[in-house]
Amino acid sequence: MIDPADKRRLILDAAIRVFARQGFNACRVSDIADEAGVAYGLVYHYFGSKDEVLDTVFLERWNVLLEEIREVDARELTAREKLEAIANFIVQSYRHDPDLMKVIIVEVTRAANSFARTHQLKIREAFSLIADIVARAQAEGEFKDAVAPEFAALAFYGAIEQVLTGWIFDALPQQFDSAPTLVVQTICDGLAVGASSPVR
Repeated sequence: MIDPADKRRLILDAAIRVFARQGFNACRVSDIADEAGVAYGLVYHYFGSKDEVLDTVFLERWNVLLEEIREVDARELTAREKLEAIANFIVQSYRHDPDLMKVIIVEVTRAANSFARTHQLKIREAFSLIADIVARAQAEGEFKDAVAPEFAALAFYGAIEQVLTGWIFDALPQQFDSAPTLVVQTICDGLAVGASSPVR
């Protein structure tokens, strides 16, 4: 007999594949059940709705990202090294589970729908943690203070997400090993002390 936790995981993994393939709005609970090879009613045994399935998929992965950012920030690294480690984690997450990252990006963080609004505070928590890294680097003289930490954090995460979006839609070559460094160079060279001041 399959453990209940394993059945729940089976349904979530099936939902990720279906959401990635068909899109959240186009799929039905029965599609998830068929993909998982379980009875239709079993999905509702573990989840109240299709929306709850997507909520669970997003929160599971986003909480892992938040924990990783906190762990990276606790290391004895320069701010630039911390940002590169965070970028690498996100890129490797896509490399190892592109369907999951596609669902998170296309159906939640970049979507103008209720999910993005519902999880706005959770999404902003990641930006806030990144902004803290930038702010401390500015206070210590590693980064110049002409760019607001919050703006830098949004630009940093936005650059990574745009690269992943390019991969999702086959608009960019998948440079898994070099992408984190390239993103950090793009953002940090503008933050570096001695770099040209932004146009006001």
